[in-house]
Amino acid sequence: MSTLKFIVSSFSDPETVARYAEGPARQVPGFHALQQMAALLLAEFVPEDGHVLVLGAGGGLELKLFAEKKPGWRFVGVDPSAQMLKLAHVTLGSLATRVDFVEGYIDTAPDGPFDGATCLLTLHFLSSHDRLHTLKQLRRRLKPGAPLVVAHHSFPQSEHEKVRWLNRYAAYAVASGISMVNAKNAIDAIGARLPLLSPEQEAALLQEAGFESIELFYAGLTFKGWVAYTPSRNANV
Repeated sequence: MSTLKFIVSSFSDPETVARYAEGPARQVPGFHALQQMAALLLAEFVPEDGHVLVLGAGGGLELKLFAEKKPGWRFVGVDPSAQMLKLAHVTLGSLATRVDFVEGYIDTAPDGPFDGATCLLTLHFLSSHDRLHTLKQLRRRLKPGAPLVVAHHSFPQSEHEKVRWLNRYAAYAVASGISMVNAKNAIDAIGARLPLLSPEQEAALLQEAGFESIELFYAGLTFKGWVAYTPSRNANV
């Protein structure tokens, strides 16, 4: 089974879906702050009546925060797992009326153009080829000068450094209440299954996809986050 199919299958498991909301806060350092930072970075350029694309929207955690922070924003939430989209509906409650949910991947998303986009804790599941394709398609769906906010696993990939950073990830998970056995299983799965890239490779992919003004805004052990922008209409003026 390919990595992507394995991940989609995992997030279609009812028990995994039911436990999802408690996972990121325990496994992602500063998870709630990351969501708030993403909202702030979007709000720098997205107007009060803006339209935002959220790729990897299953669970609805960032959608809920964005919708609460900005009552005039509308959203398209895309995710390949129908079960996770159902969970997003529940998470959002009455706020779900402002979201168009799309089951699928970036090629399934409407063309927009959107005022901004996010892809949180998702791109590390994709190969370099699929990641570049996804980034290019995100850029194509964004207005000139629009922000893209991404965050996911990214750390040095030499064998020694990879082991060190994964052990740090496991130690954080244990300190947050996850059992040592589950933390060890998690880093074994991450190391074996995820097509991980270094921060330098991630920034290079964003640039190759056509984004500019790429800035690192978040670093939490194995996780990194960037904000990047589509070229402005006035870029050559």
